[in-house]
Amino acid sequence: MESKQEQIRHLVKEHNAIIVAHYYEPDDIQAIADHLGDSLALCLEAQKTTADIIIFCGVHFMAESAKILNPSKTVMLPVPSARCLMADTISAKSLSAWRAQQPEGAPIVTYVNSTAEVKALSDICCTSANAASVVRSLPDKTVLFTPDRNLAHWVQTKVPEKNIIAYDGACPIHDILRAADVQSILAKHPDAMLLAHPECRDEVLRLAHMVTSTSGMFKAVGMHPEIKTFVLATESGILYLMHKQYPDKNFIIADADNGQRMRCPYMKETTLDSILSCFAHPELHTVDVAPEIAQNARRALERMMTVPRD
Repeated sequence: MESKQEQIRHLVKEHNAIIVAHYYEPDDIQAIADHLGDSLALCLEAQKTTADIIIFCGVHFMAESAKILNPSKTVMLPVPSARCLMADTISAKSLSAWRAQQPEGAPIVTYVNSTAEVKALSDICCTSANAASVVRSLPDKTVLFTPDRNLAHWVQTKVPEKNIIAYDGACPIHDILRAADVQSILAKHPDAMLLAHPECRDEVLRLAHMVTSTSGMFKAVGMHPEIKTFVLATESGILYLMHKQYPDKNFIIADADNGQRMRCPYMKETTLDSILSCFAHPELHTVDVAPEIAQNARRALERMMTVPRD
């Protein structure tokens, strides 16, 4: 009898599909994916594929972005209710109301962790990997940054010549981390290197040896062969590929509760059964974006992709 993993791989081949999975997904989901990466890398990978179906193991905004950038493909989300807690901090209505209170004409830079409707109201998107470059590329002195205040504050330190006005949103998984948690771990591992995601609070970023995106963390480990222990201030799902790529290294999630708080519940909802359901009940999993919203959101995403990562 075939295992669920074998069933999925046979269905992928039969239906000319690919499975892409975010670094924060469960280990068994990452293990069967054709491609692993952050949200932008996966969307770009999806653009290259000759597959007809893209099964996006992540949260809703990621599948939306994949559909916007690949309108001719069928994009499926294994768990349709999988949300992004940061994306939920802003809506098209709240963005419009906030925008009306800000300096007229200032461009809106929106982090990709946002809904298609919010992207459609934005001038340009950014990722954690290219946020500073995106802001630096704009000719305007004042820039509006949504929805992540922590990323905005970090970008301000990298681009001090700009006046960045931040929307009051955040990823609660990263925002929950405090300096005291990190300091207690570093005290136990004085030779460790702390890598922190810019979605963390400033008090955590000030302790970091390097502030970088999830994809940047993998590069950082490879750049420091002399370091044996790394403390990672990001979601715990990153451990799967870290251990696989660097089995001789020791990785610790930077919270005092063995990484349990740094765990996104929505990212962990994807299961092998939910992927199988995409093939059995595609109508329940297919992601679509209204044409007028997709057009404007695509413009903001494509502008972002012309800016190189830092």
